[in-house]
Amino acid sequence: MHNLIDNYFKSIKGKRVAFIGLGRSNLPLIKMFCDAGAVVYACDSRGEEALGENAAIAKRAGAILSLGEGYLDNLQVDTVFRTPGMNYNSPALVSMRESGVEITSEMELFFELCPCRIIAVTGSDGKTTTTTIISELLKAQGYRVHLGGNIGNPLMPEIYDIREEDFAVVELSSFQLISMKKSPLVSVVTNVAPNHLDVHKDMDEYIDAKRNILAYQSTGDKCVLNLDNDISASFSDDTKADVYFFSRTQNVDTGVYVSDGCICYKDAEKEQNVLSVSDIKIPGLHNVENFMAAICAVIDFVSIDTIHKVATTFTGVKHRAQLVRELDGVRYYNDSIASSPTRTACGMLSLFEQKLILICGGYDKNIPYEPLGPVICNKVKTLILLGATGDKIESAVKSSLEYKENNPVILRAESMEQAVEIARKNAEAGDIVALSPASASFDMYRDFEQRGEHFMSIVNALS
Repeated sequence: MHNLIDNYFKSIKGKRVAFIGLGRSNLPLIKMFCDAGAVVYACDSRGEEALGENAAIAKRAGAILSLGEGYLDNLQVDTVFRTPGMNYNSPALVSMRESGVEITSEMELFFELCPCRIIAVTGSDGKTTTTTIISELLKAQGYRVHLGGNIGNPLMPEIYDIREEDFAVVELSSFQLISMKKSPLVSVVTNVAPNHLDVHKDMDEYIDAKRNILAYQSTGDKCVLNLDNDISASFSDDTKADVYFFSRTQNVDTGVYVSDGCICYKDAEKEQNVLSVSDIKIPGLHNVENFMAAICAVIDFVSIDTIHKVATTFTGVKHRAQLVRELDGVRYYNDSIASSPTRTACGMLSLFEQKLILICGGYDKNIPYEPLGPVICNKVKTLILLGATGDKIESAVKSSLEYKENNPVILRAESMEQAVEIARKNAEAGDIVALSPASASFDMYRDFEQRGEHFMSIVNALS
């Protein structure tokens, strides 16, 4: 079973291989390649001091460090593994590709060598929760599951532990998909909306990257698409796989839909009720859609009883509409994952009948905020803005036809501490305070997780 893997690692002995980015995806691979006898270059724009222990780990593994300014200059290698965060169209990578260097990634290699069935999920919103639900459903059915990709866990270091009868459940970002040349057994697209336009050259490139998840599927594979999202639905013409749709608003010929409060599954052979919408423990219509996508992906492998068990017990993923605490009758929610306007609008702002106190704003990914304006007007009573997108969000709100003066009240904060302080001062018993930024975190934080942890620490420290 491991012949393909063994042959690959034998083939790289003596080859010159560079890894760009000394992060959690590449460090385990650096050791694997050094152990296999490759000449390994560990490359990063940061210096050794800034990298700290990561640089030390790479050196101990046997890698040659190439760090700091000019870290890719005159790099003479056969293969480059890029970190997903590096722009695929950066001048350095373009130049290397043109000179014949193979540019790949940990996830591309995993798809080439993985001995088991792969289910992969992408989307602008909901992909982490959907990926996690799929993993939980399969595990509850008794399968061994290897969960990884954009969700944070590199899978190549596990490659020798994966058996043919296992499942790999993989979350894929547009940055990973842009150069993929293989597709999974089951592909899932939760939705596609403007995102990451600070990195992709335009919306077309972003859409094309997402489309790669299904572009290389074969007859007999399964492709799960959101019929309620026009871009996702349009992908049905771009794959050889059997296409299944999920829809919360309309019936489908093949796939999963909602009828009279029940999630139903239909294919050429059967039509059956699977789950009551009310049985899903995690709140929000977006999470109904996440469960529908997951059910559609795995219904051939798990029982109805298993689906019901997971739906009634799964409490969600951290930083996603996560209740932090209740203090003085005010509930505080951490929804730091909401790094796009659609994620905030369809997620946190759809969960409650009452109007919220919303902390919003962050790094600007050059995506439009106009559609968020009317949603905030209808769902928010006090809007606390911080970060680079604050002006854009305020403009979107005030230009909305639903906006009336001081409805919502718009306030500004210079830091998360100040934002929480303002929220507490303006909240009264029965109110809900939510961090749902509708923006990326990079102007103030390393990632959405660090932002969410900081928010939670501030809220938990309130006395």
